[in-house]
Amino acid sequence: MRILVTGAGRAIGRATVVELGARGHDVVATARDPELLRDIEGVRVHALDVTSDESVAECLGVVGELDAIVNNAAIIGAGPLEDYPLAQMQRVLDTNTVGPLRMIQAVAPAWRERGSGVIVNVSSVQGRVATPLEGPYAASKYALEALSETLHYELGHFGIRIVIVEPGYIAPGMKHGDDHRGPAAYDELWTQWTGTDSKLTGPHGRPGPELVARAIADAITDPTTPLRVPVGADSEMVLATRSHLGDAEFEAAMRSTIGMTW
Repeated sequence: MRILVTGAGRAIGRATVVELGARGHDVVATARDPELLRDIEGVRVHALDVTSDESVAECLGVVGELDAIVNNAAIIGAGPLEDYPLAQMQRVLDTNTVGPLRMIQAVAPAWRERGSGVIVNVSSVQGRVATPLEGPYAASKYALEALSETLHYELGHFGIRIVIVEPGYIAPGMKHGDDHRGPAAYDELWTQWTGTDSKLTGPHGRPGPELVARAIADAITDPTTPLRVPVGADSEMVLATRSHLGDAEFEAAMRSTIGMTW
């Protein structure tokens, strides 16, 4: 299969490119800076900015017809919502939510006509469970989940599969260069929330991105894959707990597990 992966420069995207290539697929690895991908053998490399109509059109015009797309490109958005910069919020949504839809809209008409195609949207456990200080990121992933579920109904009729992959905490984690600290009144919340990953992933720490890459590769080739695929023990635990508890009960369980008194 010819498969395009967005945000392939590091972590989950890069591991997915390597995994798909090892399975014999024709892989198109994309990133805003394609130089990050030059050392990966056996794949095609192309520049792609998912927030740009022109970049998407140029890339897809060069790489040709695709069988699947992995929408992985994303940026973090962290900070209290009270004064979170709206321009920064827009950047998060443009990349994490509108970007995948832009990619899908670019291929959907042709795929609908031929009756096949696979879209894997890389969401997060935070696409189902919002957390303190990560509201912008969670909002973008909640929205991506909603779009994906709608697309499942709309495009599934034409033979196009949608899969939502929901990783928990995965090494090495996302870059946090644009965190917004907010007012000093939130300093104690930052202190309490920092290190949450270690409390949820246990003594062995975050699993590597290869775990997610294998789940993505399996989803692309297995037509029995369900709409949502949690990845990682922490994701499975949190989402299973959330599905069985009401809001107040889940909040109490989360506070107890993390030791949060805020």
